[in-house]
Amino acid sequence: MSNLHHLRDAQYAQNPEPLAPGADGTYVDVHNAETLAYGVYAPPWEQGTPLGAAYEDTYRPAHESPSHVSHAPRETPEPTLPRQAYAGDEGVGGRAARRRRTRESERSDSPMRRLLPLFPLLPQALVVAFLAGGTTAFVAKDKAIELTVDGKPRTLHTFADDVSELLAEEGVRVGAHDMVAPAPGTALGNGDEIAVRYGRPVRLVLDGQRSEVWTTAHTVEEALRQLGVRAEGAYLSVSRSQRIGREGLALDVRTERAVTIMADGRARTVRTNAATVREAVEEAGITLRGQDTTSVALGSFPRDGQTITVLRITAGREVREEAIPFLVRRTEDPTLFRGTEVVERAGQTGLLRVTYALRTVNGVRQKPRRIRTEVVRGPRAQVVKVGTKALPTSARGADHLDWNALAVCESGGRPDAVDPSGTYGGLYQFDTHTWRSLGGTGRPQDAPASEQTFRAKKLYTRRGTAPWPHCGPKLQN
Repeated sequence: MSNLHHLRDAQYAQNPEPLAPGADGTYVDVHNAETLAYGVYAPPWEQGTPLGAAYEDTYRPAHESPSHVSHAPRETPEPTLPRQAYAGDEGVGGRAARRRRTRESERSDSPMRRLLPLFPLLPQALVVAFLAGGTTAFVAKDKAIELTVDGKPRTLHTFADDVSELLAEEGVRVGAHDMVAPAPGTALGNGDEIAVRYGRPVRLVLDGQRSEVWTTAHTVEEALRQLGVRAEGAYLSVSRSQRIGREGLALDVRTERAVTIMADGRARTVRTNAATVREAVEEAGITLRGQDTTSVALGSFPRDGQTITVLRITAGREVREEAIPFLVRRTEDPTLFRGTEVVERAGQTGLLRVTYALRTVNGVRQKPRRIRTEVVRGPRAQVVKVGTKALPTSARGADHLDWNALAVCESGGRPDAVDPSGTYGGLYQFDTHTWRSLGGTGRPQDAPASEQTFRAKKLYTRRGTAPWPHCGPKLQN
């Protein structure tokens, strides 16, 4: 046995308390070794380490690691995207923080530190044995956990009882749109794995419909799968591989649709992700000219299965002249017998020039549309005199004759009768010249029956029955 071994055995024989081999080959009393500050560790029995030499505990939670701290200026998130609320100081995080501070206090005031001063006279070995059970139980609460936050894993040790406490200890705040597995509040065990995926706001315009959604996906392609959006053949405003940051993004998606275009008597079906009907028509190889349009608005969004008809339109103008009817003004004339009307001034129609827009749609002429009017000549009113003079009741020497028989013979008793030649008219078949020579106006067939009879009696007093060579004898019946 070497001299070093003899020296150690001699030290142990003098001091039966637990010894540990020191760096210089001698034994050191582990219970009476120098007490170092928290966070400083110096195992005196480690080979090659000078007695009392200390080193700093470099363990830090991953979220506090310098590699996770960036001093580069961040871009201000887009203000229009929504934010999610997190639990306040008095919520889950507040309770867990208070429990964490309590546990740190318990650790700094461990059973051995609190009880050793109470037994100054007892052998230290006996005190150690007494406290061994409590210390072992305290250390047993330490758990190794693998925490993955947004795809970045790290392994850590914790005394937290459940998932919520662990997240609070690590400064991981979660909101209503974040995903935590297992769920917050789930009890923790040694070796458990916890995954956190943060929600990201997405302002989505899908086939013209605007909405705001949340996703835990890290890329646009993953988000589309998560939201159930069919991306094959779709138009995307950003790349599928674009990463989605915590601040979110705006995304415009137009899925592929089947649209049928009817034009020039032919149907064309195209698959398109066009934003407007006009774009879909162009993709079908159809050119719109002049006033051509479609059955739906050219700026509207084309829907899947929609049929769109192209309207070929030709336009022109046409000028027409139209008559403007004249008005009739009637004035009373006391020199004319009642029931007699005389045109003092004939009316004249006016002339209106009208411009119409003509339109044909797919060869079918549409109803003309008036777009302009111009008065070429105004109408002139017709002036008519209306008699107010009372008619005489008789003609001397002719009242006793059978004028009814004469009227039946001449005209069948009809005051408005006109012969086939148009020369004679009325009950007694006057010609216009004779009628006016007797003081009549206008046409005899237009005068009242009483006036016609009065004029016939006047004619009889002048010429007898000569004006009625065939029916004149009826007067004497």
